[in-house]
Amino acid sequence: MASITLDRVTVDFPIYNAKKRSLKSEIFRRTVGGRIEANQDSRVSVMALRDISMQINDGDRLGLIGRNGAGKSTLLRVLSGVYEPPIGRTVISGTVSSLTDIAMGMDPEATGYENILLRSVFLGVSVKQAHANVAEIEEFTGLGNFLKLPMRTYSSGMMVRLAFAISTAVTPEILIMDELIGAGDAAFFAKAEERLNRLIGSTRILVIASHADTMLQRLCNKAALMDEGRLQMIGPVDEVLAAYQAMV
Repeated sequence: MASITLDRVTVDFPIYNAKKRSLKSEIFRRTVGGRIEANQDSRVSVMALRDISMQINDGDRLGLIGRNGAGKSTLLRVLSGVYEPPIGRTVISGTVSSLTDIAMGMDPEATGYENILLRSVFLGVSVKQAHANVAEIEEFTGLGNFLKLPMRTYSSGMMVRLAFAISTAVTPEILIMDELIGAGDAAFFAKAEERLNRLIGSTRILVIASHADTMLQRLCNKAALMDEGRLQMIGPVDEVLAAYQAMV
């Protein structure tokens, strides 16, 4: 059974040389993504997440709602294991795949084929399984002989196609997403959307941040409202959307 437990998780980002950057006057001013605060040692930090506690259970499809900078992306990165919170506790049971930074673990100097192995292993796939997935990923990307070339020679669209194909080659128990991904031309996008819908349907837990109300209503059975790094409420999607609309 997949599950996610967050217990009073707090994440802050220290800003060094703050005085030299003329941030002194900004202390305690409200900012997008939380608040800027100063400690007794004059270290300035941005509080990205504040005291977040939640339980996500097997079968949940959770939508994260909030204004830009509310802390949604930081929370997704905590759930993905990218950020280790300095305060609080996270307990994640189940394999996790994140589509928030789909090129993470890839090397622009390596070939497409080499990056299939690099990104796959980065996602926790065994080397044996990574090699077994190469043919299917190759066919899905449609990149042909470009896979023999360094990734730095790719257009941005080609890079996204390769990264998307690798990231969705194996079904995880927990899928973390930041909006839906637009990848390549119309024909490839249709193929990618079908693959993504199949992946979402097969995963045990979905956590997705989005500003698209209709998509959240279609995909999710609950939603969480974020504001200034804090969890404001969690509950049925329509109720949380209504609270968000009242807020903005």
